[in-house]
Amino acid sequence: MAKVTIDGIEIEVEDGTTILQAARKIGGKIVPPAMCYYGPLKGSGGKCRVCLVKVTQGSAKDTRPMPKLVASCITQVQDGMVVENTTNEEVLNARKSIVEMLLINHPLDCPICDQAGECSLQDLSYEHGVSAQRYEEERRSFNKVDLGPFIQLHMTRCILCYRCVYTADQITEKRVHGVLGRGDAAEIGTYIENIIDNDFSGNVIDVCPVGALTDKTWRFKNRVWFTKPLDAHRDCPTCSGKVTLWTRGEEVLRVTARKDQYNEVEEFICNTCRFDKKETKDWTIEGPRHIDRSSVISANHYELPVLNVPIVPNLPVSTKKNLPQE
Repeated sequence: MAKVTIDGIEIEVEDGTTILQAARKIGGKIVPPAMCYYGPLKGSGGKCRVCLVKVTQGSAKDTRPMPKLVASCITQVQDGMVVENTTNEEVLNARKSIVEMLLINHPLDCPICDQAGECSLQDLSYEHGVSAQRYEEERRSFNKVDLGPFIQLHMTRCILCYRCVYTADQITEKRVHGVLGRGDAAEIGTYIENIIDNDFSGNVIDVCPVGALTDKTWRFKNRVWFTKPLDAHRDCPTCSGKVTLWTRGEEVLRVTARKDQYNEVEEFICNTCRFDKKETKDWTIEGPRHIDRSSVISANHYELPVLNVPIVPNLPVSTKKNLPQE
């Protein structure tokens, strides 16, 4: 076990834990943002650099600070390590510069992007970005590409986080897409224009932190903040069958895997659940999905408190509100 102090809060974690994982155990505002790290995916992290932190004390045995900022998602803790994140001005300035770099080629099309309202880059640029950009060169652009009947690739928005590549590598038998080229010529593609047609291909949509990979059955149908997410499940022979239904009225507009507070998928789902089961009669509805993130979705107040819990059993914790006792 190792004791690490992050922004003045000490926590004891297992050996091999990264700084980011230790910060998530504490929770709250001290957790560094992450655009490429994804807990369920092995080997992810170290690409986007937005999780940089300052290690002011390497360990109890070696109290010297690390000379440069380190990526918290791939740096393991040491016993006695002291880390500064939100309390360090150097870290915050570096994060602003990284956000500016990520936005160099990213199109400012949030008003028409289907990812708006649940976009990690949108949240990151709001919290750490700058109001003006210094980049004056021509942005690189790509044509939209259909990766099969359900997925569209808008490479212009891609930040090369590699999440979709790791997902296809680790949950499917045969990956047909990857990162082609190097440097400023790098792009996501299938090389010989193959389509992605395996049973779990839709999960690359869920892991994408921006609007580069989108669901063609959902595109331009509605805004996410006008929908109501519901937890639901079904008996599926291929996956867990545990999903989130995004509804408006009685209509199911899309189906996604359930995500945690860090916008990471809890359990990957199959394409049958995601694309073929678009009616409420196909599902057992569990109740409203609690979105515990700084998002316009959670600001929609779709969760109404239930005053008398015993009458309505099996409710999500977020909806329970007992009557005051006399």
